[in-house]
Amino acid sequence: MNELPRTEDSRREPSSAPPAPATVCSFTLPPCLFLIGPRGSGKSTVARLLAHQLGWDWLDADDELEKRYGRSIRAIFEAEGEAGFREKESVILAELCCLRRYVIATGGGVVLRESNRALLRASGRVVWLTADVETLWQRVQTDSGTAERRPPLTVGGRMEMEEILRLREPLYRHCADLIVDTSGRTPAEVAAEILRGLS
Repeated sequence: MNELPRTEDSRREPSSAPPAPATVCSFTLPPCLFLIGPRGSGKSTVARLLAHQLGWDWLDADDELEKRYGRSIRAIFEAEGEAGFREKESVILAELCCLRRYVIATGGGVVLRESNRALLRASGRVVWLTADVETLWQRVQTDSGTAERRPPLTVGGRMEMEEILRLREPLYRHCADLIVDTSGRTPAEVAAEILRGLS
């Protein structure tokens, strides 16, 4: 397996950070934690906070895919279509599932393939971050990086997002060991609930 590159944005917190609370280590940890959920659910931010609390590393699967293939997700979609992107996404996921002591923020559509869902469940604990459609829509609209790097919603806007959620929610539910609603909550509050749920 090729070594996954490391960047300033996806790495362990500096050692000078305050130690994690002792209660974090009072339960048996899985090999990895995978955060699943739609775009705008806060997976990357929460992954970073969880990794700090656990003393682990963290990665964003979409970031790793873009670094590996040298193009944005949007560019891959435009050149190869969704099928080409999903194939690359599965390759990256298989490599990430070999890691240990990582919190991994996955792409919103990683659950579309049954093989990916099985791999996630077999490789660690899976946390589904949810939010209501209005919250997700507002977060996506205010995230400048989303517009530049992610494929746009085609014609339906908010209604299209609602339809995507309707289709994917059963797949998220099938994977999830824990479900956490992020609506109206800070990333720190979400991370704390995940830690409680894992204990």
